[in-house]
Amino acid sequence: MAATVNGKLAQVVKIIGDEVTLQVFQGTEGIPTNAEVVFLGKAPSLKVSDQLAGRFFNAYGEPIDGGPAIEGKEVEIGGPSVNPVRRKQPSELIATGIAGIDLNNTLVSGQKIPFFADPDQPYNQVMANVALRAEADKIILGGMGLTNDDYLYFKNVFSNAGVLDHIVSFVNTTENPPVERLLIPDMALTAAEYFAVEKHEKVLVLLTDMTLYADALAIVSNRMDQIPSKDSMPGSLYSDLAKIYEKAVQFPESIGGGSITIIAVTTLSGGDITHAIPDNTGYITEGQLYLRRDSEIGKVIVDPFRSLSRLKQLVAGKKTREDHPQVMNAAVRLYADAANAKTKKENGFDLTDYDNRCLDFARDYSREILAIDVNINTVQMLDVAWTLFGKYFKPEEVNIKAALVEKYWPKA
Repeated sequence: MAATVNGKLAQVVKIIGDEVTLQVFQGTEGIPTNAEVVFLGKAPSLKVSDQLAGRFFNAYGEPIDGGPAIEGKEVEIGGPSVNPVRRKQPSELIATGIAGIDLNNTLVSGQKIPFFADPDQPYNQVMANVALRAEADKIILGGMGLTNDDYLYFKNVFSNAGVLDHIVSFVNTTENPPVERLLIPDMALTAAEYFAVEKHEKVLVLLTDMTLYADALAIVSNRMDQIPSKDSMPGSLYSDLAKIYEKAVQFPESIGGGSITIIAVTTLSGGDITHAIPDNTGYITEGQLYLRRDSEIGKVIVDPFRSLSRLKQLVAGKKTREDHPQVMNAAVRLYADAANAKTKKENGFDLTDYDNRCLDFARDYSREILAIDVNINTVQMLDVAWTLFGKYFKPEEVNIKAALVEKYWPKA
């Protein structure tokens, strides 16, 4: 239930007898001991309508872009996820335009997947690129703990690209109270549910950064004197994350066929994948995407070894070109052979002609496919891969079905 304390929005988090514990989102500074408390009789809510498109909002769903207030139906945020019997198995391609994702880790509508990234990596740039390139009807951005530079970056990129009309943004910056971040995912997902359920649209939700969301959970948990769990996180962390990620859904055509797909950034502290936040996230989501700086080409790539989309087989070769699965497997195998060759070279062993060709292939593969700034569609990425195969290898070395080699191998 929502309330106001001295005019500040709050939420009831615990009731014991006559004692009510309130979480004041804007902080308790300046609130007197005799402050007026008003119980609103409802949960925090968002007004939803087509007017959301192209707008920027704060954690309370209030416009921060200078535009008018939204008119529409008031919907409580944080509702339950969709009943499993009303779901359809995800089977529609979500093409991001980033070849390192679309080739090796193809995403499916209704999927939930995180980016695991170090804090100094350009994950917000990647999220902005996904927003610009993804084949979705609506993009919902939930920004938590963004610097003002990050906020302005998103705003300028969307405005300059002329795509604001299908993007809705909810933003909490570092200047706002950290506890407000707890509202951002629910606001973003409530907007997503409106467009997916009411408008039957394919919606992509981008959440960044879930580590800062979890840190805000820890702040609230600590102030309520709850005993912390692993890595000072609250014991409810798994459930708190799951209620967000489980909002991802593909609806059957019989009820409109809309979908909500969630891509979220989880920053790693010192690259620690065992920390409670990424550890719990991995149990909930259907894979993960890793960013890594490739020193060979001086660019950030989507790491093909540590990244995994557990649903890619549902669309690769079915909603993409027939050669996609074979090309994907062959390219990763050759990239792995290059990694072995690099290890041999570093340890002073002689390299074979095949080793040297693998190293050259891996360098071009990283630059032309895996780098996050590569913007090509699913047909182009396969054609580029075939071109690289033909440049460095013989057909029998790539281990692809003869019929596909005959059809797609580059002609001399």
